[in-house]
Amino acid sequence: MTEIKHRTVDTNGIKMHIAEAGEGPLVLMLHGFPELWYSWRHQLPALAAAGYHAVAPDVRGYGRTDAPKEIEAYSMKEMTADAVGVLDALGERTAVVVGHDWGAPMAWNSAVLYPDRFRAVVGMSVPYMPRSPMPPLQLMRQMFANNFFYIIYFQQPGIAEAELNADVRKMMHYFLYGASGDSTPGVGMMGKPADAKLLDGMPEPKPMSWLTDADLDYFVSEFERTGFTGGLNRYRNMDRDWEEVPQIGVSKIEQPSMFIAGAKDPVIAFTSADSMKPLAPNMKRLVSLPGAGHWTQQERPDEVNAALIDFLKEL
Repeated sequence: MTEIKHRTVDTNGIKMHIAEAGEGPLVLMLHGFPELWYSWRHQLPALAAAGYHAVAPDVRGYGRTDAPKEIEAYSMKEMTADAVGVLDALGERTAVVVGHDWGAPMAWNSAVLYPDRFRAVVGMSVPYMPRSPMPPLQLMRQMFANNFFYIIYFQQPGIAEAELNADVRKMMHYFLYGASGDSTPGVGMMGKPADAKLLDGMPEPKPMSWLTDADLDYFVSEFERTGFTGGLNRYRNMDRDWEEVPQIGVSKIEQPSMFIAGAKDPVIAFTSADSMKPLAPNMKRLVSLPGAGHWTQQERPDEVNAALIDFLKEL
């Protein structure tokens, strides 16, 4: 198997840890919450073997990458600037950008804000959504009113941290299982009383064929060291992004694009892949993975790798 190598690069004023494999055209892969470069462990060697330079960072606030203290340091403006800075650090003019979960908006918006640097884009789990008519958190508070919704729960600094940092292994195990195709996805993420906590009502995890004990150990060891504040701070910038970057959800993605999601992904239940079509006129394909939940590239690595490589070869 192709060796995965690690190093630290300077980008946008921070030091970023990257995992990489292979040589050839650059493919930059951005993870989501609560994940790490490790979420791409199956894609790095597969893309390398297919003739690409595959790079997966710990994004800002995670793992062995710097985690600035200021909440505003996790705005979409900063996250997309980080992505471009990785290209600069690697001496590359362009790349294909791939993102999952929060990494998907980072990928879509990198393609929008830096169209000359990202020649194609792949999003997983989270579509490129039209701009909301009001700041998104305001809209969510109206929609969920007196009910729990995980994004609203994440807003007040310190509240979610107190729960999630208290037992990192339990948090990671329940969260990864709960949003997977092995569970009934979405249970516990919404629809509880407003004063509930995140793990309240989440189902007891059962064994998952796609997540070994060693995999879970890696995630747990990193988050026990760093805590979850860096990842949570991304959620705390949603209204700031709406104000600062009005072209998000308005500007079209003209580059070739692809979207991949699990058919049981709870995110798809309250977003729409079809809404992307007018915004991404060069969408090559929409891939739905039967039985898969939210952790797309981890739950269905072979199918995701095949779709990615086919897409890259067509560029």
